[in-house]
Amino acid sequence: MAGGRLDATLARVHTVLSRSRIKDLILGGAASIDGKPVSEPKYRLMAGETITLLAPPPEDAEPLPQDIPLDILYEDDQLIVVNKPVGMVVHPAPGSPDGTLVNALLFHCGDSLVGIGGVKRPGIVHRLDRDTSGVMVAAKTETAHKHLSEQFADHGRTGPLHRAYIAFVWGSTETAKGTVDAPLGRDQNNRLKQAVRRDGREAITHYFVEARFGDEGWDMTRVQCHLETGRTHQIRVHMAHIGHPLVADAVYASGYATKINRLPADVAAPVQALGRQALHAAELGFEHPVTGEEMLFEAPLPDDLQALEDALEGYDKAFAR
Repeated sequence: MAGGRLDATLARVHTVLSRSRIKDLILGGAASIDGKPVSEPKYRLMAGETITLLAPPPEDAEPLPQDIPLDILYEDDQLIVVNKPVGMVVHPAPGSPDGTLVNALLFHCGDSLVGIGGVKRPGIVHRLDRDTSGVMVAAKTETAHKHLSEQFADHGRTGPLHRAYIAFVWGSTETAKGTVDAPLGRDQNNRLKQAVRRDGREAITHYFVEARFGDEGWDMTRVQCHLETGRTHQIRVHMAHIGHPLVADAVYASGYATKINRLPADVAAPVQALGRQALHAAELGFEHPVTGEEMLFEAPLPDDLQALEDALEGYDKAFAR
């Protein structure tokens, strides 16, 4: 350790706290060497020195706990898995200061939140759009947050992370399976949208056809999507990019709005009732951060998408898959 930086050395030997958290603690005066305070993360260590790091108790989170019902799929002292409903924002933000998943978790988990980054809050390691339903996991400890964050950063390329989404898209895909490899970045004409851009960040989506539906003048396809990266609106942008935007997606399928006029009444009704993109996070698998057990959670289609599925059954084109 002699000659190494204080923050880097502590990060190597401390398996719970992240390096950024350790750096903040050092800057805040929580570190000492041979009993003398050291507030410089770049301090170079000398042989024989004794390092002490005292992390203060976690502070209360700024978002307020709110008693909001949660559909809990699993919970232990390290993490919690929920089925997020349509319309719920994950984290407080301008325009959505409360009523979020974080507010709900703060209330439900209470004192079982031992602190993430020095704050008594749930560790959000991934997100779903407000109008995307489905499985989410949140960490309750530093250990879980660090381990889960690493899994999501790897996107299942070398580890056990598994994410499967169900989407209903316009049209009939040319093949039963495919991969969209197209970089994404902020749309230059609309900062609220993402777009395929040559200078964007790598984004890869794999899709598999589960069912095809249609009749004269219209087609829909139910696809299962697997993410190799995790960009904002990734599935929505990628499927639109290949000519099959998500049904009822007001942002990326606005040019398909008139297609509803070609649908039979029994299919048009649930499409009109959606009011959101037809996308659901159906499966989430990961390695438990403490036990190492590989876990898999599933969430059934919510009522609005199930109503669409039921209506489409009479127009199943099974032979075309």
